[in-house]
Amino acid sequence: MSVLCPTNKFKDPYYGPRRSMNPKRIGFLGFEGVAASELTRAVDVLAAATLDGGYGNRISCYQISTIGFTSECFRAESGIAFWPDSTLETASELDTIVIPGGDGLRRSLASETIAEWLMARVNETRRVVAIGGGIYGVAPTGLLDGREVTTHWRYASDVARCFPNLHVDPRRHLVKDGAFYTSSGPGAAIDLSLALIEEDYGRHVSSGVAQDFVSAPTNGNGQHKLPSPLVFDSQPANRFAELIPWIMRNLHEDLSINTLARRACMSPSHFNRAFKSVFGSAPGEFVETLRINEAKRRLSVPKRTLETIAASVGFADAQTFRRAFERRLGAKPRSYLKNFNGSSIAAASANGEAVLPQTGRISGAQKGLAIPTQH
Repeated sequence: MSVLCPTNKFKDPYYGPRRSMNPKRIGFLGFEGVAASELTRAVDVLAAATLDGGYGNRISCYQISTIGFTSECFRAESGIAFWPDSTLETASELDTIVIPGGDGLRRSLASETIAEWLMARVNETRRVVAIGGGIYGVAPTGLLDGREVTTHWRYASDVARCFPNLHVDPRRHLVKDGAFYTSSGPGAAIDLSLALIEEDYGRHVSSGVAQDFVSAPTNGNGQHKLPSPLVFDSQPANRFAELIPWIMRNLHEDLSINTLARRACMSPSHFNRAFKSVFGSAPGEFVETLRINEAKRRLSVPKRTLETIAASVGFADAQTFRRAFERRLGAKPRSYLKNFNGSSIAAASANGEAVLPQTGRISGAQKGLAIPTQH
């Protein structure tokens, strides 16, 4: 049996006289032994996403193409044949790359070929998506090391064994970690595509598409309700629970956003947003508060100069430390120490806890963090 790849209408550069946006380019990788359902389900959902172009015209949200290893057809596990639109060598720049699963991907040659191609493309691609077993094509790159991922439960133990640096949890349906998206299997392909649409174009567009692909639940009166919004499970608080103690142990080091983002295995922009959502303050403000808190404790140690204290908690020099201290506490370091109740300082030091910045809403996850003070 032979079928054509996704319709070529997405190659048409012009839809209607009032077109004003360019569809996002999405490439689906195809290979011998691909899981046809993971490829076609996701393609069908994304292809159905359109915007109102006026005068009865519809604007496609995505320009979809299939990318083969060669220009020859490739066959799915089921025997269905696909002809790719382009090859690994000829594929144009893409907004999103999607790797479906399939038995063929668990052969080392196929996974290595895809991993090598991804490494050459990742810096110019906004996101990389793995459906179910598609994680076998991404994991060899090392780009998922230290990240939260999910996959089909059948492959979870093997993925964890082959790639021990991944945090694999097959109980999670959709997981987003930075620019990398994973899903639990063929059944998640539709939900994954709807979540991508919602992320790109909002709830209204994704809901319209969902009505064609998702069975709507009913209420007690037998009336249909819209499906619930689909969101990616990213769980940033878990990662920050490990990050904050590390910051406290390394206050004297470079703690810029880029450094912290690398430590948390996130992109700087995603890290900044996630950090603010958990702690209610920007990473730089949070770090400065931790440094000031620790400096207050060290001020109580006899014979320590401001220069040594400033350097020990990460300030460039004593003058920078003085300005930050006065800005935060309204007094110069030595004056603050003289005016502060000595017994309170001793108690705080003995307790060994730093005061977290109170600059915004504190989530339940944050309240559970234990942050030891350095001695």
